[in-house]
Order: sequence, then structure tokens, then C-alpha cells
Amino acid sequence: MYKKVQFFTPPNTMRPIGPYSHIAKAGDFITIGATAGVDPATERLVGSDVTSQTLQILDAFETMLESVGSDLAHVIHINVFLKDMNDFNAMNAAYEAKMGKRRPARTAIAVVDLPKSDALLTMNLTAVVAGLL
Repeated sequence: MYKKVQFFTPPNTMRPIGPYSHIAKAGDFITIGATAGVDPATERLVGSDVTSQTLQILDAFETMLESVGSDLAHVIHINVFLKDMNDFNAMNAAYEAKMGKRRPARTAIAVVDLPKSDALLTMNLTAVVAGLL
């Protein structure tokens, strides 16, 4: 059965820096667009290091997923866009600290630049609603 695509930008998340919503949801399928490590209260990056930015992104993902009936346990895939591949190990350590034993599919690539000034990385994800996995 066809389901209408719904778009969301939940409270307690950074304001989009372009003409988009953070979340698109079609039935039980959820996507979250590229997210930087921004404190939604200040609209500034949480720190100048990849560890703090990684943890903030994953915290933001938790908030966004909860707003549409999901959580980190229901993530299928995460894309990581790093400005410097030398930050890969530090990002992995922070990622593992937050994700625990969950191991969704993941892609990590280096990029030349990111839309959020001074961001060291962004991530996006694909998930399903809670209870499907």
C-alpha cells in the first residue's frame, strides 16, 4: 500500500541550514539527512574535535529517531563524511562508545568541504521504525 512521505524537523535539533527537513519518513522507512555536530541551543558546533562532534551527531540522531518512533537499535545504515581521513580512528572510537555493540552497515568517505563552516564531519542514516528489526 502506498504511504505518503512525511517530512519532519523535530524540536531540540539544529535548525536546517538549507531548504530541507532533517527527517523523511515513508511508512516504516526513515531517512535522516546529513547532520553536523551542532548544539541546537546555541546553533554552534559542540567542539573543534571530531570526538565531540561525532557524539553530538549521534545524540541528535537519537532525538530525531525518537520523534518518529525509532531509535539507534533500528538503524540500517550510516554514511560518514569526514573532512580529514586522519580523523577516522577518533571518529570510530566515539562512534563505538555511543553505538555499543550495534553494528549497522556504514560507509565512511573523505570530502573536500562541508556546508556547516568548521564542521569536521557530517553523518546521515537510514532506519526503520522500532519493532521491525
